[in-house]
Amino acid sequence: MVTLPRLVVAAPSTGSGKTTVATGLMAALRSAGHEVSGHKVGPDYIDPGYHALATGRPGRNLDPHLVGESRVVPLLLHGAAGADVAVIEGVMGLYDGRLGTDGFASTAHVAELTSSPVVLVLDIARMSRSAAAIAAGMAAFDPSVRIGGVVLNRCSPGRNAEEIRRALEQVGLPVLGMLPRDETLASPSRHLGLVPVAERDESVALIERLGEQVAAHLDLPALLEVARSAPALGGDPWDPVAALRESDRVGFDTASLVPHDAGSTSAASGRPVVAVAGGRAFTFRYPETEELLAAAGCDVRSFDPLTDPALPEGTRGIYLGGGFPEMYAADLAANTSLLRDLRDAVAAGVPTVAECAGLLYLAESLDGVHMAGAIPAHAAMSERLTLRYPVATAACDSLLTRAGEQVTGHEFHRTTTTPPAGAQAAWTVDSTPTGFSSDTLHASYLHVHWAGHPHLARRFADAVQRSAGRPTSAGRAASASERVETNTVPSSAKADRVGLDAPPPSGSGGSTSGGGVADPLRHHGDVEVGEGLLDFAVNVYPEPRPGWLDEALHESLASAAYPDEEPARAALAKHHGRERAEVLPTAGAAEAFTLVARARPWRKPVVVHPQFTEPHAALEQAGHTVTEVRLRAEDGFALDPAAVPDDADLVVVGNPTNPTGALHPAETVRALLRPGRLVVVDEAFMDAVPGEPETLTAERAEGLLVIRSLTKHWSIPGVRAGYVVGDAAAISDLEAVRTPWSVSATAAAAMLACATERASAEARERAERIAAWRDHLEAGLREQQIEYVPSAASFVLARPGAGVRDALREQGIAVRRADTFPGLGPDWMRIAVRPEGPTDQLLAALRRTWEAS
Repeated sequence: MVTLPRLVVAAPSTGSGKTTVATGLMAALRSAGHEVSGHKVGPDYIDPGYHALATGRPGRNLDPHLVGESRVVPLLLHGAAGADVAVIEGVMGLYDGRLGTDGFASTAHVAELTSSPVVLVLDIARMSRSAAAIAAGMAAFDPSVRIGGVVLNRCSPGRNAEEIRRALEQVGLPVLGMLPRDETLASPSRHLGLVPVAERDESVALIERLGEQVAAHLDLPALLEVARSAPALGGDPWDPVAALRESDRVGFDTASLVPHDAGSTSAASGRPVVAVAGGRAFTFRYPETEELLAAAGCDVRSFDPLTDPALPEGTRGIYLGGGFPEMYAADLAANTSLLRDLRDAVAAGVPTVAECAGLLYLAESLDGVHMAGAIPAHAAMSERLTLRYPVATAACDSLLTRAGEQVTGHEFHRTTTTPPAGAQAAWTVDSTPTGFSSDTLHASYLHVHWAGHPHLARRFADAVQRSAGRPTSAGRAASASERVETNTVPSSAKADRVGLDAPPPSGSGGSTSGGGVADPLRHHGDVEVGEGLLDFAVNVYPEPRPGWLDEALHESLASAAYPDEEPARAALAKHHGRERAEVLPTAGAAEAFTLVARARPWRKPVVVHPQFTEPHAALEQAGHTVTEVRLRAEDGFALDPAAVPDDADLVVVGNPTNPTGALHPAETVRALLRPGRLVVVDEAFMDAVPGEPETLTAERAEGLLVIRSLTKHWSIPGVRAGYVVGDAAAISDLEAVRTPWSVSATAAAAMLACATERASAEARERAERIAAWRDHLEAGLREQQIEYVPSAASFVLARPGAGVRDALREQGIAVRRADTFPGLGPDWMRIAVRPEGPTDQLLAALRRTWEAS
């Protein structure tokens, strides 16, 4: 028997506030020091995203229709492993289930299966004592459902609230809290329901506000008592390895239809790579899908169809889940290199599974915008919402299915494809063929939870194992060693770097040829600018600081006391949901890199280049021999964890990287983690990315540090304000070698001011402006056919050719030379993002340079 405190948050109907209360409760309990597991009744992908943000753990679904009644408790125990309490958010009304089944797969059904007490949320904005009648009816409707208490939502304090409380207590239902009306906590809707958490730039601040409201207005100790009243659960947690073994035992034909060929594998593990679509356009997939594939021997790698130039190296299988590609159609279409790579992979027979959004992405077009063209169909938005909970029958033998097999699934979409099915359909649903399939492809609108049908994962994994992988330009997959240069640079080698062409002294405005850079690793953009030059060299936000920040900076100078960083440290910890011991203020990111270099006797420190050179310089200054891992332009400067030597005990990587602007998926950066290794992620420019989707500041992992800077985004380069977030043991090592009072009072004041909700809102606005300015710059570069790296940061790395930087300088424009970054040559330059007016001046100067050449 397993003891797991748990409760179900339910309501009489949709729109009563279940998500607000459930997500806020998860955040509040986590802030109070509890390890919380979040779960969602039903197939919904969106609410679990908010749960994951609130709990710091994957959000999990509990759906008897999708996985079968017998798997609900095991999946609950699996998802809640190591948790102090599980919070299960219901679906629709408490007793609303699959039509025609007397409430099958309803919230009440899941509460009964899991023996969980229910907390009922009542929206009383337009109600009085009738609320008690509704609650009493809900409690009496099914004796197997135990309602442990009621939360009153959108409740105005006063006589009416007390009237409702008394009425509820008279029917034996305690009131566990009264949540006031607050429209700022509402989640925006879209044509399929809520907007996914990955697409809401303000999601972190929203979750924080929800947690604060719930902690202030709900009785957390009483709610925990309700959760602790749940009886112990029998059975074992769901295990993906055991699930695959069981699917083999019961006799499913799992033989792959893909012919065997020795294809590409992950260089790190020898496991074949399955590329899984992620990012803002593809947010829908069940975590158990990836767990099953990993258990079946696959190396699951996430890629972002909006930003990544190609599929992950060594891809031998592709999984395209759900999401909202229709909202990003133009951006998806603009990533032509990835579309071409995907189309070629599908055509080459790389096993590919696509559900709903994945089907649209593989189509020839979506609302008239070109997509991958991997299947012969066109997709478009329609007036009608398709929402069903079907039993689907396999139309034929295919990559995933055998003819006549049945699965349970769900559909939720407002698009249609023409034709709706291929010559070989994927499924028959309600007697109608739907989707497209072959020996190597399975694409349809149907979402299937593979934990309920693990033989599908087994067949896909077997096909991946036998796949030859996608072709490359040379007709084969390149290995990590072919894609990434690895160089070991001794600390004495900096003397060999002297002799690069250097910019003139500040203000000279002359040609840069013929000079020498004393140390390229210590060359920064500020030396490129000078009087009379239009500055595109320094990545500082170009508009004035907000008044509240200026006021805080000036007030910090009024005291004659020594600096006290503790208030700033506490504010930063709260801002990121961390403990004090997991945060360290520093005198800018530069001090943080110096502390890392001095903290331990590194045996094999690795710096991933091209990137900001200060960590490399700091390691050399501390006497260490640095190994460089150089990423290549032809790969879009994408990070491959397999390229990092296994014996590296320190790895430094930027995200987004300066100067490339490449934003690495968080999953890719996590893959660098190893026992005995410290991974340092330079996120100095992450605040320029709207929503910060790939940040690891909330990640609690041994051996992970994230370095942040306030310098650029808040236009305070002279203040030197930054901080480190991460592994408390590593933070302690940094603190042990730090100089006392290294963080000035002014820097501490800046940190304190920039860790507020007001600052978070302003930071998002600045990031959005940067994105708009960057789009304008990149569009101008495309128009002139100048090669550049698609950027997620406040700068763009362009390759106009050698000599162009000097020509721009002669026209009064300063850009940042790039040949001081290891791995880049004089044909590259970094361009800071600026408003449209100055950008148009730069683009005009580039055009004149080309016309004159």
